[in-house]
Amino acid sequence: MTPRLVENATCTFCGCLCDDIELHTDGERIVRARRACTLGRAWFCGYGDDGRPATLVDGRPASMDEAIDRAADILRRADLPLVYGLGNSTTESQNVSMTS
Repeated sequence: MTPRLVENATCTFCGCLCDDIELHTDGERIVRARRACTLGRAWFCGYGDDGRPATLVDGRPASMDEAIDRAADILRRADLPLVYGLGNSTTESQNVSMTS
């Protein structure tokens, strides 16, 4: 898989909901969480280190791309999706969550 950069990610680990996190992947896992605090870095970068797959689709291991595509499909088909935890994020971040 190709390394990827995700800009302006929102960290939902605590109630601060920092929305300016820059995530770097090696194509499979997050390897760097720039601008995240210690808790956020541990949450983003430590996920999946317990031997379990990072993503599951219908209960089976799946690639990150497949999991993202499945999540996007679920949200696209939803009549009234609930997007929670953006109360302290910027208006622009909230808008992207509802229009993307």
